[in-house]
Amino acid sequence: MPVGFRILPRTRAVSPELVERFRKLPVANVSDSMSRIFAAGPTLRPMHSGAVMAGPAFTVRTRPGDNLMVHKAIDIAAPGDVVVVDAGGDLTNAIIGELMLAQMVRRKLGGIVINGAIRDSGALAKQPFPVFAAGITHRGPYKDGPGEINVPISMGGLVIEPGDMILGDEDGFVSIAYADAETVCKATEAKHAAETKQMAEIEAGTIDRAWVDATLRKLGCEGV
Repeated sequence: MPVGFRILPRTRAVSPELVERFRKLPVANVSDSMSRIFAAGPTLRPMHSGAVMAGPAFTVRTRPGDNLMVHKAIDIAAPGDVVVVDAGGDLTNAIIGELMLAQMVRRKLGGIVINGAIRDSGALAKQPFPVFAAGITHRGPYKDGPGEINVPISMGGLVIEPGDMILGDEDGFVSIAYADAETVCKATEAKHAAETKQMAEIEAGTIDRAWVDATLRKLGCEGV
């Protein structure tokens, strides 16, 4: 197969059980549990009505403004997969719209992330199927290629490989490397439990805020 025009098999993916554990966790907690340095940037935003996106990555690299390989990915991805598209961040032409969304819903995919643009934004915003994108334009896509499926891709410095864990909510989306997914999930579950306890203490007025003054004194702040 020529480089730049390849459809490869995905050789591994996070388990359905792990996907469901991540689905219960906030993206912000996951990000914190990965030292806050793994992100694709703030431009990739949810374009749907707010449903959580969770599933293994089904990656696509495509020429900016072209969606031929995205169509093919939708046809061959498994139910629950999240199609993750590196379209170069270009916003000139939309990669998907309402018709492709309907096909993804029919195939029971887990969502789509596009480092590029969408169109039919009003229709997409009214429905729950998870769509994350970098922008909106009315200009439609080309369907000529080239492109590749199930290859490593990069979005704003975040490397995503086929089968990695993809999680998205109102704050954005994050990718967790396949090899790290179990470790990150356990750390995030512990952090989320701690924050849930902290919220209850805030609401009850019993939280200990002495750490604020202790930190200020340690930093040499006067008047504490």
